[in-house]
Amino acid sequence: MSTDTQTPEEAFDQTCVTPAGCKAIELLIEPRDTDLGGFSVRRALPTRQRRMVGPWIFFDHMGPAEFAAGEGINVRPHPHINLATVTYLFEGEILHRDSLGSYQAIRPGDVNLMVAGKGITHSERERPEVTETAHRLHGLQLWLALPEAFEEIDPAFYHYPDADIPRVDVDGVPIRVIMGSAYGATSPVKVYADTLYVEAHLKAGQKITLPDADERAVYVAEGELSANGTRVSEHCMAVFSKAPGIELTATRDARIAIIGGEHLGNRYMEWNFVSSRRERIEQAKADWKAQTFPKVTGDEKEFIPLPE
Repeated sequence: MSTDTQTPEEAFDQTCVTPAGCKAIELLIEPRDTDLGGFSVRRALPTRQRRMVGPWIFFDHMGPAEFAAGEGINVRPHPHINLATVTYLFEGEILHRDSLGSYQAIRPGDVNLMVAGKGITHSERERPEVTETAHRLHGLQLWLALPEAFEEIDPAFYHYPDADIPRVDVDGVPIRVIMGSAYGATSPVKVYADTLYVEAHLKAGQKITLPDADERAVYVAEGELSANGTRVSEHCMAVFSKAPGIELTATRDARIAIIGGEHLGNRYMEWNFVSSRRERIEQAKADWKAQTFPKVTGDEKEFIPLPE
């Protein structure tokens, strides 16, 4: 859902610090709240100090937003290349349409995976029956960079309902393994590289051990954590070292997202385009300006112009 006219780093300037003497945490990222036309977004990735965590190159926390009747999410058709978007809601609903003909309402607990590959166009709006009454929206939207071998694959769309996402209990902590494998469970959501994405709800005083991964981070959507004695406050992301046995303790009731996976190498990013090749982004910009990308089925009349 990135429709900014600036680069992510310019539009969302984060404050980042490295805790002194902390071997577990390499970086703390504090996103700035930004309004995107009626709802708040906190962008934790990318930053100038940290572009990616594993294959994850973009991390937005949407809301919670309160919409009056007649208002809501209304993101016009826009393009992507060489990445996959992952949408996961805590509350509310978003209507996904794309140039493959997909028409899918995304509801809390569902996992919506859109693989852009060589190019896709999509819109994010709401069904009329949602917009006509007062409602809330709260959730996360992330982008995965695709490994170079998969950057130009055919675009695809995968939707996994809430019931298909595995749930486990770790010492009383309810955990959902959204992507990859952790805590003895493996998600059915398709991955293209070693990928980790987990949601956990901890009551104050509860603890879990951070799963191992090549790179990993934790975002605190609600509440507060202590990681090996270092405070991670609400709406902050902690990027961790590879130190084993890192313990996360909730100092207040907390809802967290754990992300990570294998390092993919350098990626370029401009507007809604991500690629390992700068020239590929320039081509995508020219194609969108010329309107040669495929149209969104059922949403062909509008589009977001290329930022100048």
